[in-house]
Amino acid sequence: MQNSADKQYIKMTETPVNKLISRLAVPTVISMLIMVIYNIADTYFVSKISVSASGATGVVFSLMGMIQAIGFMFGQGAGSCISRRLGAKDIENARKYSATAFYLALFAGLIIALFGLIFMKGLMGMLGSTKTILPHAEAYGKYILIAAPAMTASYVLNNILRFEGMAKLAMVGIMTGSVLNIFLDPLFIFTLKMGTAGAGAATALSQYIGFFILISFFIKKKTQSRLSPKYFTFKVKYTYDIITVGLPSLARQGLNSISNMLLNLQGAPFGDECIAAMSITARVGMLIFSVCLGIGQGFQPVCSFNYGAEKYKRVDDAIRFVWRFGTFAIVILSSIAFIFAPGIVALFRSDNSVVEIGSSALRYLCIAMVFMPTVMTGNMTFQSIGKSGKALFLSSCQNGLFFVPLILLLPKFFGVTGIELSWPIAYTVSALVALPMILKFKNKLKQF
Repeated sequence: MQNSADKQYIKMTETPVNKLISRLAVPTVISMLIMVIYNIADTYFVSKISVSASGATGVVFSLMGMIQAIGFMFGQGAGSCISRRLGAKDIENARKYSATAFYLALFAGLIIALFGLIFMKGLMGMLGSTKTILPHAEAYGKYILIAAPAMTASYVLNNILRFEGMAKLAMVGIMTGSVLNIFLDPLFIFTLKMGTAGAGAATALSQYIGFFILISFFIKKKTQSRLSPKYFTFKVKYTYDIITVGLPSLARQGLNSISNMLLNLQGAPFGDECIAAMSITARVGMLIFSVCLGIGQGFQPVCSFNYGAEKYKRVDDAIRFVWRFGTFAIVILSSIAFIFAPGIVALFRSDNSVVEIGSSALRYLCIAMVFMPTVMTGNMTFQSIGKSGKALFLSSCQNGLFFVPLILLLPKFFGVTGIELSWPIAYTVSALVALPMILKFKNKLKQF
């Protein structure tokens, strides 16, 4: 085990930064793309049922985002702590962080499932469901809640593997469940005639299979982290560190769910077509940004590990590389989506009103997404090194501090166009806030 730890240390602190991030980013980009593709597959197949069913995917997407937010909070909070401890060669405490985060996330998932199933109707209404969408949202959402424990725990396992530099193993677990989901969707929805509920059942089954694959890597001791209950601790310090470092992820994912909920609520007066169009736009936008997010997730373990090892020049080099590479990738992908926006939206629903709203919303979003890697770079840098306050602030800007007032005010003055512009404006302003924070930190690194 010591030999394995030494090899991992050398790999993370001596491999050229660009090469190391690229190696770790490829599996994470693939994982992110597959995850988003299976979400798009849900939207695609459910959209074939009806416009209301398509709108239900947007409603339940907010619920899934909330579950993901909890999982990412524990996962990325623990991952950052673990990676920095491993960089400092403190394996014992790294194991305490991993076990504590895993069991906390599993318990949180059980609580979400229990209360969500009890208060299903009220929950779906709160998330923006209309009367026509509600039956579809309930049918879909029931299975998502059943899968909540597997989802929250899987995000912890996935992040631990990533932050240990084992992105390929993390990719296997995520990809298996997601690919299975894509194939199960048409089987459950159409062949077994389960309708909207079939999409939820396919997701639930796939999530549990992915969970068992991920946990098998820990059982086989392929990691330095451990999940044995003996490493779980009730000491406040460990839970505090996990939650405070993970709060930016909770804010990022949680506010993303809230933003989707507000989109549904603000879009409701304009009909199910508006909700369906914005749901499609959100999925396509996430597909594009998932590439940038995957690159960023390849960067995080490099940043946190080397920061823990006090190799600050490598941290600075890593920030520069991920910032440039992420921006380049987004420019290419956004340009393609901008050009083919109407055709992309029509793949999901060919209704004229859905295509009209969705294509203009997608084009506005593509323009603003060029600035998103700047926010991502700042957010992930500060979270990776344990500067949770700055990371939390940047996480709150995009879908919270700027988006919420925009989505509440713009539709009153500009109608549907106001809804379409809310996200793009929020993303652009957030980048202007993140830019000086990144530059200041990079200058500080050069002083060490």
